[in-house]
Amino acid sequence: MCGRLSQYRGIHDFVETLSMPEAWRNNVGDQDLGRYNVAPTTQVAVLRVDDAGPRADLVKWGWRPHWAQDRAAPINARVEKVAHGPFFRAIWPHRAITPVDGWYEWVDEGGPKKQPYYIRRRDGRPAFCASIGQFAGTEHDGFVIITADAQGGLVDVHDRRPVVLPPDLAVEWIGAGMPSEHAEQIVLNQGESAEAFEWYRVGVAVGNVRNQGPTLIEPAQ
Repeated sequence: MCGRLSQYRGIHDFVETLSMPEAWRNNVGDQDLGRYNVAPTTQVAVLRVDDAGPRADLVKWGWRPHWAQDRAAPINARVEKVAHGPFFRAIWPHRAITPVDGWYEWVDEGGPKKQPYYIRRRDGRPAFCASIGQFAGTEHDGFVIITADAQGGLVDVHDRRPVVLPPDLAVEWIGAGMPSEHAEQIVLNQGESAEAFEWYRVGVAVGNVRNQGPTLIEPAQ
């Protein structure tokens, strides 16, 4: 996963797909997010549950532990290691969902520049990416998206993909009290398969993070 995504629907659209009956605390706003080119280190809408119930917040995309200040903050965590490695140990229990409309990958097809692709669910619904993070309300807060090996035709676009959970498992993922072993099995074995997605070439304008707008996700001519 190269680290660029889209979040253009509103929080209410994302939450409606989850079908959770509880009232959400929306700290993001009621308007459509309107972001078609979301880059790492920026504030991204995430959904999670705390002691007071479900909530939506803007959180920085990227996190590193306090003892790793000599390196850039990762934006992704490999599913094969995330539950047991020391790097993400402190945030593994703090689960969230990053709802996205899609994400981008760049492929070397022999041209002068890599070709960007846009990937989204075939059914048009949001993709709920399994995530973990620090949500303490400090300047050190941040989150990472969990990734797994690509499958099927997605391998031709990139060797990694975000772990996207169907709505019922997304709700379970952020629920309180889930044992660590069960959470690990969900992200290892129950993410959506490649058949749930479609992908196509888009214009090179997405390579500039200052570019925004729905034209970025239109198929390249």
